[in-house]
Amino acid sequence: MLFQRAFLASAVCASFALAFSDGPSVKIDSGTVEGESKLGVESFNGIPFAKPPVGPLRLKPPQPYDGNFGRLPFNPVPDGCPQFFLRLDPKEFVDQTLANITNSPLFQEITKSSEDCLTLNVQRPVGVKAGDKLAVLVYIFGGGFLLGSNQLYSGAGVIEEAVKTGKPIVYVAINYRVGGFGFLGGKEIKKDGSSNLGLRDQRLALEWVADNIEAFGGDPEKVTIWGESAGAISVYDQTIINGGDNTYKGKPLFRAGIMNSGSVVPANDIDSVKPQRIYDTVVSNSGCKGDPDTLACLRRLPTKEMITAFNSVPGLFDYSSLDLSYLPRPDPGDNFFPQSPEIPGLAGKVARVPIIIGDQEDEGTLFSLVQFNVTTTMDLEDYLSTYFLNADSRTISELVDLYPDTPIAGSPFGSGIFNEIRPEFKRLAAILGDLTFTITRRSYLTLAASALPATWSYLNTYFKGTPILGTFHGSDLLVNFFGIKPEIAGPTRAYYVAFATDLDPNTAPDSFQWPKWTTRNKQLLEFSSFGPRLIDDDFRSQVSDFILQNTEKLRI
Repeated sequence: MLFQRAFLASAVCASFALAFSDGPSVKIDSGTVEGESKLGVESFNGIPFAKPPVGPLRLKPPQPYDGNFGRLPFNPVPDGCPQFFLRLDPKEFVDQTLANITNSPLFQEITKSSEDCLTLNVQRPVGVKAGDKLAVLVYIFGGGFLLGSNQLYSGAGVIEEAVKTGKPIVYVAINYRVGGFGFLGGKEIKKDGSSNLGLRDQRLALEWVADNIEAFGGDPEKVTIWGESAGAISVYDQTIINGGDNTYKGKPLFRAGIMNSGSVVPANDIDSVKPQRIYDTVVSNSGCKGDPDTLACLRRLPTKEMITAFNSVPGLFDYSSLDLSYLPRPDPGDNFFPQSPEIPGLAGKVARVPIIIGDQEDEGTLFSLVQFNVTTTMDLEDYLSTYFLNADSRTISELVDLYPDTPIAGSPFGSGIFNEIRPEFKRLAAILGDLTFTITRRSYLTLAASALPATWSYLNTYFKGTPILGTFHGSDLLVNFFGIKPEIAGPTRAYYVAFATDLDPNTAPDSFQWPKWTTRNKQLLEFSSFGPRLIDDDFRSQVSDFILQNTEKLRI
């Protein structure tokens, strides 16, 4: 019996080894990357682009990976970075219990999260080889800069559409540090030169692509960066980093960008009141308060305690909603990201690349569910005043007055008197969606029109009629990555692939013609359940005028 078990074990190991050796592999300077071939797509996962940001490298700018991993086995689900799942107060018994669960090694293993997470995944069609020089799509995930990883964003569906339309591409999905690990602020962080670490992770990943993607069959001179929500905001930020200089070794890191639900987020400096308050709260809840070097103390903490401390501040779906605890903030002492993002946009200091940008129709509904005490105009003004510290009461009143106090005018738009789950819900949803996403998009296009060679813009309405939420923020992920509504997913993917390949979405076969957005021809391509159509980008025009005139007051 013992012999039979040993024989069976050796046979199983041999079969695994055979399957392992039969898979695709790619040789790069760091070693040989083993992959998996499945349904016409070859995948290479968990490739390190930076040294693990642990120990003395925790809360430090990423360092390029300079080791040799020999042979890197295929990993079906590589680790993401530590996540901000929910707000935790370590002083509360229930929250402490949740903290012990969500931050435990077992839970982190289940959710595949660890601090050693600066890796990326590469996917390509079967048969692609080094030297084929295909266009490259690099995806930056969203999640409010608080959570997310590349685990959920397989490019298989996009690659399938690319092959189908005769425009094969290489797809890359990157990881970057989120929450406090990637976007902690405060004067201590500024002094240490460790601001905006998540953006620095993204930039280093793009440099890895420039150095290595040719081995996978991609062309480093044909890279398009693509992101959703915080990922879309990151795409914009990548166009203004270093004063708009997106070159590396004398060549552009990317030649185009796609922004789904996100663009410019005006922000106060990294050592201003809000980020300093976040830092101080984290230090207090970590047990580092009173330490002569609080930042060094944070770097010494066990991962579990670090996550609990970082997650003790407001989260994405807390009462404060889109007033994010962690996000990219200007560091005036560092040329990497020295100004509030709208300033370089106004000055034309952006990477001059073509852009696709658009939104869901009801971006704000998801973020307006928990403000139960906001039921009057006065409540609404008080709420907004709390989170836009630069704005005086008169400015806030002017903003609120632009939105009629009737459910008919609110979001979900076009739902009449329905979906008003409490007084002011639809009005707040309209304001939050416009300020953060929909109308800010138009302001960005207006500001950047003279600096960008070409832009195309869209509005998704294909989930109109969904109770309470409408076509909500993030619902396009269901289409773009999971193939929900295939009649929409196919054309959308085809547009993106054509844009990445030819810098023009209209080269997609049999496509509905999508006109460029210009200040003289402000037209959107609406993706609806009834098919594509063109609409004028002039709705709520007074709001876009207000945002352009008051951008500095609306920094978060």
